Amino acid sequence: MVNIILLGLVSFFTDVSSEMVYPLVPLFLTVQLGATPAIVGVIEGLAESTASLLKVFSGYWSDRLGRRKPLAITGYALSTLGKGLFYLSTSWGWVLCGRLADRFGKGVRTAPRDALIADSSDPRAYGLSFGLHRAMDTFGAVAGVAAAYFLLRHAPADFRPVFLYAVIPAAIGVFLLFFVREKRDRRSRTAQRLNLNWRELDPRLKAFLAVVFLFTLGNSSNQFLLLRAQNLGFPVRDVLLLYLVYVGVYGLLAYPAGRLSDRVGRRRLLVWGYLTYGLVYLGFALARQPETLWPLFAAYGLYSAATEGVEKALVAAIAPAHQRGTLIGLHATLVGIGLLPASLFAGLLWKILGPAAPFYFGGAMGVLTAAALAVVLRRPAQAPSGRERP
Repeated sequence: MVNIILLGLVSFFTDVSSEMVYPLVPLFLTVQLGATPAIVGVIEGLAESTASLLKVFSGYWSDRLGRRKPLAITGYALSTLGKGLFYLSTSWGWVLCGRLADRFGKGVRTAPRDALIADSSDPRAYGLSFGLHRAMDTFGAVAGVAAAYFLLRHAPADFRPVFLYAVIPAAIGVFLLFFVREKRDRRSRTAQRLNLNWRELDPRLKAFLAVVFLFTLGNSSNQFLLLRAQNLGFPVRDVLLLYLVYVGVYGLLAYPAGRLSDRVGRRRLLVWGYLTYGLVYLGFALARQPETLWPLFAAYGLYSAATEGVEKALVAAIAPAHQRGTLIGLHATLVGIGLLPASLFAGLLWKILGPAAPFYFGGAMGVLTAAALAVVLRRPAQAPSGRERP
């Protein structure tokens, strides 16, 4: 449990940094640098998808080497360096470089870190461990958004000081990671050569990953939610408050949702989570008055709490121990790859058909994939020895 707490603190400080920056990026691009929503979609799609290609490889190498921690440290350090580029940005090209560096680091660190969490947990309590980690991570996001809001009250027209201060908590997160202890796998490295054959994977895992990828095609960057708020008349500081509602609800519910998934099963929470996403996006499409966005951002936090940690717990439960990092990375890679076409398509829909169009599409995809998930996870898995029944 000490490792879980330490990794949670690492993510807490990293998310303080990330969320000081993240909700300001689309506003910085469109208001101060003159970029269009389509450019926002290009930047977010390229950054998230390019980084996500690394997640399966970093997960593989953590399995191959029997070491998770060095890759995690490298990834967190790269993200810290990337945030400094936002402070230097004078055009959207600089922002793209900053996002690529930040997400490159995330791609390197995510699967090894999540595998460290699984390695440090009781298999019967994966939901608890991942839920606790997501809660600490998200409370960092709450603190980060609150810090950005406070700083903007004193200099509402200049985002760059916020970007500079964001480097400090990111560096603290990297420092704390050195205190995490991992059990080094001393088996022969040649015995651990992995041949990830899609045909040999658990059928439910294959079906689940396919549905997740389909869902991601309708799940564009969260920055379109922030642009939608601005489109409906919210000033910059109030957009931050809306985002604070989202991360606050997410943080409060992530740990209880993880524990609940240990008791009632992952399938129920994931189906309801995807359905909630679909309804929330339809709500964003239909919204005409600014005040309707407050409950929608809160409901979006409920969706995130019910899915993000629970999805990781499901993959960790089904995956063989010697492939855990690789398969956790594969899941993250599929999610990230889908973000490129999803964000590009959302930007084009916004430009051609109007602000509501990407949310109608995302809402329809959410409802469709909720139904698909209910079908593919219907039968309980025959859990092999040493693995939990999801």
